[in-house]
Amino acid sequence: MRAHQIIVIGALALVAGPLAGCDGNARPAQASIHQEHMGVVAQLLRTDRAEHRVGIRSAAERLAPGFVATDDPEQRERQMRYALRYVQEPPRGVPEFIVSPMSFLAVVGRDGVIIARDGRAEDDHMKGQNYAERYETVRRALEEGRPGYELAEFPSSEEGGESSYSMLFVHPSRRNGEVVGAAIAGIPLWREAQRLTRQLAIDHADQNGLIFWVYIYKGDQLFHYGTPEGVDAEMNDGAAASAQRAAGLATSPGGYTSDVLIQGRWFAYGVLPIPSLGEDMGAVIWRADPM
Repeated sequence: MRAHQIIVIGALALVAGPLAGCDGNARPAQASIHQEHMGVVAQLLRTDRAEHRVGIRSAAERLAPGFVATDDPEQRERQMRYALRYVQEPPRGVPEFIVSPMSFLAVVGRDGVIIARDGRAEDDHMKGQNYAERYETVRRALEEGRPGYELAEFPSSEEGGESSYSMLFVHPSRRNGEVVGAAIAGIPLWREAQRLTRQLAIDHADQNGLIFWVYIYKGDQLFHYGTPEGVDAEMNDGAAASAQRAAGLATSPGGYTSDVLIQGRWFAYGVLPIPSLGEDMGAVIWRADPM
């Protein structure tokens, strides 16, 4: 992740002003980012969150019987692990989850502790963790019966490593009107950025040679996937991205575009603040037109 953060940090150091306000040779690409791609990315983020709110509600309803089917914890875990896989598979799976960038679907017991997540038991590092203590939305789902969404921080498993962040969707499961547990799903920001990149590429698949990258930022952290190493190397001496974004957004609070010359090719990018994701959060959209 660290190596892939360099490209945007360097490019943002070249910010010159508000939307379509720079002097490079990628003005048509800047205009496309401003007039089209920013709106598409914002809408995709809204749609993804709305669909996963619907999906987690459906999953919580389908998984509810498993919380009370047995008093044997080991049997409950086995049954839940099967059910977690089943609700994501066609043809009868939750439609919103069959094709999704989420990295986990899990069930939380009434005590706030993870019973199981999807996937193999030997790979389940979430089992046994108390998510009600860690995340407010999980606590509220269990204690107040309220569905919720939050940007959840996951500490790095490496000493001194940066935390990762996921969009966390939570919904209580009920039997006979009583809360018996909760279902939770998480979409890592880097996976959401990857999904946005792919969608832009699909939307413009008929334009050979057109390149897109989408990054999600939170403060001075950037979340993305697949940045070419050669481009990273071009931008090794970049300044602090968050300070440059702040300067650009002070001039153009709704977002701005700029461009940068990388290895003889002009790249345009746009910075789009998305406060509904969280404080000091948004997307950086890159586009390079065919040469």
